[in-house]
Amino acid sequence: MRAEIQNIVTEIEKSLELVRQRMDIETAPYRLEEFNARTEDPDLWNDPDNAQKLMRERQVLVDAMTVEKNLTQALADNIELIELGEMEDDADVVAEAEQVLRDLKETAAAKELEALLNGEADGNDTFLEINAGAGGTESCDWASMLARMYVRWAEKKGYKVELQSESAGDEAGIKSAAYKISGPNAYGWLKSESGVHRLVRISPFDSAAKRHTSFTSVWVYPVVDDNIDIEVNPADIRIDTYRSSGAGGQHVNTTDSAVRITHNPTGIVVTSSEKSQHQNRDIAMKALKSRLYQMELDRRNAAINEAHENKGDAGWGNQIRSYVLQPYQMVKDLRTSFETSDTKGVLDGDLDGLMGATLAMNVSGKSRAEANAED
Repeated sequence: MRAEIQNIVTEIEKSLELVRQRMDIETAPYRLEEFNARTEDPDLWNDPDNAQKLMRERQVLVDAMTVEKNLTQALADNIELIELGEMEDDADVVAEAEQVLRDLKETAAAKELEALLNGEADGNDTFLEINAGAGGTESCDWASMLARMYVRWAEKKGYKVELQSESAGDEAGIKSAAYKISGPNAYGWLKSESGVHRLVRISPFDSAAKRHTSFTSVWVYPVVDDNIDIEVNPADIRIDTYRSSGAGGQHVNTTDSAVRITHNPTGIVVTSSEKSQHQNRDIAMKALKSRLYQMELDRRNAAINEAHENKGDAGWGNQIRSYVLQPYQMVKDLRTSFETSDTKGVLDGDLDGLMGATLAMNVSGKSRAEANAED
């Protein structure tokens, strides 16, 4: 077997080993038996919420076991094909099997990253907030570009995206926007996006065509499951209603239907302005509980979540990622040193490489460059 293919096999085996460790493969069959026994309980669906939760957990385990089995079998089958092809001097068979292994390496790497999404709330849906920072109109336009980027990313994942609230910029773009993104591991993938994102480009709003730097902050926090009890003292909150225009200014509410909730002890402010007042109050309260839950997660994981607790203003010194469109093309994550010149792809939602590098670093405590240096 050629050295290149042997290296690919080694990479696949490394990915498989991590998948097995994360799913605790030795106990997986016994856990599946336990799940199966519980699903046969005739009283299971007397509590629909717990029943659905149980079924989801069982399916996650089944999917993990299936992935591990299929990857292991595909690796063994194609190694055997290469060996047979080499013995029989059949170059076509060898070439075909080698290509399958190349593809398998990418699949295994993706499953390896997914296996890292085993944090307490990683499987939850998520809220995503975007706020324009220093830079005026340019920053508002940058905020709208980021909003589009994340919506595109979510759509490619097959996630559901719901706009919770939006505030238009004075001349262009948006001052802020809040989304709820629903889908498997939505929070786990997006949690690393919290922080300040910096853009360098020739501003379309500058008649002198000068290069501008602008900043926008992103904050991600999980949607709290109904079975997670977050107490909010009514005396600690202030609820305000106000009138807001609809998306794009196409219609204006004739009643004060938008809702703003302020949590006095923490200073957290959440809003919802897309539905009726009753719905907005419910949405905003859920968002508040999710923010409080995120604060608790941050306290438990201070080292990993330092950016959450010290996110500060959207400006110099608080950046996690830089997007340079002029004088060259480069997106670079400042935490992992992961970079790509495909700026168009990133802004169109191709974010898995950037997210994956941060996710791997959060688990190992090392950037990809540091990990590679040790190998």
